[in-house]
Amino acid sequence: MPLDSLFRPFEVKTLKLPNRIVMAPMTRSFSPNGVPTPEVTEYYKRRATSVGLIISEGTVVNRPSASNDPNVPRFWGSESLAAWKQVIDAVHGVGGVMAPQLWHVGSARNPLTKWVAPGPIDCPSGLSVSGKPLTEPMSDAAIADTIAAFARAAADAKKLGFDSIELHGAHGYLIDQFFWDRTNQRSDNYGGATLPERGRFAADILRAVRAAVGPDYPVIIRLSQWKQSDYTAQMAKTPQEMEDWLRPLADAGADIFHCSQRRFWEPEFEGSDLNFAGWAKKLTGKPTITVGSVGLSGEFIAAFAGESSKPASLDELLRRLDRGDFDLVAVGRALINDPYWVQKIRDGLHDQLLDFSPSSLATLF
Repeated sequence: MPLDSLFRPFEVKTLKLPNRIVMAPMTRSFSPNGVPTPEVTEYYKRRATSVGLIISEGTVVNRPSASNDPNVPRFWGSESLAAWKQVIDAVHGVGGVMAPQLWHVGSARNPLTKWVAPGPIDCPSGLSVSGKPLTEPMSDAAIADTIAAFARAAADAKKLGFDSIELHGAHGYLIDQFFWDRTNQRSDNYGGATLPERGRFAADILRAVRAAVGPDYPVIIRLSQWKQSDYTAQMAKTPQEMEDWLRPLADAGADIFHCSQRRFWEPEFEGSDLNFAGWAKKLTGKPTITVGSVGLSGEFIAAFAGESSKPASLDELLRRLDRGDFDLVAVGRALINDPYWVQKIRDGLHDQLLDFSPSSLATLF
C-alpha cells in the first residue's frame, strides 16, 4: 500500500512531528547506577534522524523503590539529569524529537536481577502483581510524594528541553496497579469497584504534571489492558467501561493515549475490528498511538523467550492508519535491530530489512 499516511506530519500543541512513526519505549538497562552513558546518547541519536518521535526507555522517578534494575536510568539527581541533557541535545542536533517515559515499577519485581531497591515498596494495597500479600499498602503521604515525584520529573524534562513526556501507566507497573482490581483493593479515594474510581491516582498524577508543565506542553500516557503477569487481563470489558476509564484521564490532562497491545491488529471488542488505539480515539477524540508487533512476525513477548522474527507486511497497519483509526504508530523490535529501518521502509528497500534476533537485546547499537 502507499506509504503517504505514514510519512505525513503530525502536530498536537507544541509537538510537531515530521512523520507518524514513534520509537516505542523499550527497557535496555545500559545505564549503570541509573546514569545514561555516551553510548545511550548515540543509540537515540542514530534513530532520531528518521523517527518522528522517540519515546525513551522507562526512566524512573524519585521514589526509593521506583526501579527494579540498577541499570535502568533515573530521571532525577544532578548526574542523571545532566546525562539526559546530553541525550536531548544530541537528538535535537540531528533534527529529532523526543519524550522521556516516566516510570515507577510499583511491586513488579525483575526476575533477571537479584538487586533489590531500598524500601519501602510502593503498591496500592500491599499486593504483588499476582495478587499475593507483599507489603503494607501505600500511605496517603507516600501517594502524595509519588504524585509530586512524577510532576517534578515532568518539569525537569521540560526544563532540559524534551519535547513531551510520557507516563508509563501500563503493563502492571505502579500506575496500572492502581487501575487493576487484582492489585488495588483500597477502600479510600484511590480505590473502588469501578475503573474511574481506581483511576484517580493516574488522574491526580496527570493534573500535577499538567500544573508543572503548563497548558501547551504535550503529555502522553501509555496504557494497556494486558499485564506482564496476566496476558489475558481485560479491565475494560465494554466500550462504555473503556470510555469511563479514559475520559477522566483526558480531562485531567492527557493529550495522547499510547495504547499497548501485543498484536496491533487484534480487535478490542466483539462486533468491531477497531483495536485499542482505535477505540480510545473514537471514545475520547484524543490522538492515539498504536503499538504491538509492527513490522515483524511474531510478537515481542516471545522475543524474551528467544524467538526470532522476520520482516512483516505493513499493509494492514497502513489500511487502519488511512482509515483514521489512530494517529501514530510505535515501532519496537525493528528499531532495536536496525536504526535505519525507517529509511528502508520509506525508500522501498524491503530486501534490506533485517530479521530480528533476540541477541540484539544484549547490545546497544
